[in-house]
Amino acid sequence: MKQTLILGGGVTGLAAGLASGFPVYEATSQAGGICSSYWVRPGNAERIHETPQDGRCYRFEIGGGHWIFGGDQAVLAFIGSFVELRSYVRMSAVYFPERRQIVPYPLQNHLHHLGPDLASRAMADMLAPSGTTTTMRDWLAHHFGRTLCEEFFFPFHDLYTAGLYDRIAPQDAFKSPIDLAAVKRGARGEGDDKVGYNARFVYPANGLSALANVMAARCDMHFDATVVRIDPRSRLVHFADGSTVPYDRLISTLPLSTMMELTSLSVDVPADPFTSVLVLNIGARRGPRCPDQHWVYVPFSRAGFHRVGFYSAVEPDFLPAGDGARAEKVSIYVERAYPGGAKPSREDQDAFPHEVVEELQEWGFIAGAEVLDATWIDVAYTWSWPGSPWRERALRVLEAQDIFPVGRYGRWVFQGIADSIRDGLMVGSALRPFDPSKELLS
Repeated sequence: MKQTLILGGGVTGLAAGLASGFPVYEATSQAGGICSSYWVRPGNAERIHETPQDGRCYRFEIGGGHWIFGGDQAVLAFIGSFVELRSYVRMSAVYFPERRQIVPYPLQNHLHHLGPDLASRAMADMLAPSGTTTTMRDWLAHHFGRTLCEEFFFPFHDLYTAGLYDRIAPQDAFKSPIDLAAVKRGARGEGDDKVGYNARFVYPANGLSALANVMAARCDMHFDATVVRIDPRSRLVHFADGSTVPYDRLISTLPLSTMMELTSLSVDVPADPFTSVLVLNIGARRGPRCPDQHWVYVPFSRAGFHRVGFYSAVEPDFLPAGDGARAEKVSIYVERAYPGGAKPSREDQDAFPHEVVEELQEWGFIAGAEVLDATWIDVAYTWSWPGSPWRERALRVLEAQDIFPVGRYGRWVFQGIADSIRDGLMVGSALRPFDPSKELLS
């Protein structure tokens, strides 16, 4: 019997499964996708997917720090009905390795930290915008000017986009808001308003897996189900184990580019690009200059990473319990971006953790590592070419075949966990069969 299937057991697919009752097919053995937690003991490479009873482990997340920001209050209430949510005020910064300097984020609102000469030049640049804004590089130059772009925005975005920033369309303006009044106050050393899309965020008390697992327990889950091909004509999904499942409709949370490949459907324009990310989770002894921020953005690093996040600055239970030495340890994630799908060689992957540790030790962030654990995220950030119609055309082609992409990767848009859950609930509810016996009386 054919039915509607949900592909992908991340938070979007789980929400769709909850709203509809349709079966959810997940490629791995765990729910949550990149928004899931795991634990590693010092001196042991094994990943533990259940909370250890003794607590003597570092806790990490598969895709690095995924904090829940924004979202409708109704969606946050929905999430809070499953797990305890803790609230935080963001602490983030820019780190300049060559002068060992940390400047609060957003950089443009804290110019006084850069010194009077640099701050004066940066201010003059920002007050006299010029140029076009066809590409992300253009947009950065137009809004932040030559001084700040050379100091931070160009090198950081070169790392963050794996070299794409001078070719892709502007994106993510909300991540670094522009308010010239705030810039002027910051240049004088006045004001420290928390601004931006994630100035405040929430996070489940026991990690993202606590949320994913309780949602999955209420869904019809099928784990270890890797999709290798989809036949839109015969309406069959083919899995890696050789099995097939018929469908009448699909709800897909898989990346839009992946769905186009799996279905062998095409459009007559080049696909928009994406970047992959190598996430390195580190459990370490705290260094003498370890930041107190939740994360820091890095414009330069020998090892090529663009962000260092500090799980344990958000919550100390990311650290091993019971040894009385939590204050001496730190749980970290580091992100390095690559052009879409350009996975580094095994030799480079093996060398990367040691290069990162050496650099973080030089910076004084850590004194020595106890756990090093890396994950390759094939589609991590999605982008678009200037003026590209690929996304809209790809969505139309799939929807014409009763395949409904949903969520951050399915629809090729940047959004957080809360909005992805909202989208899953909406699509799951919309496609759920109508029961006439439950029709409201008119």
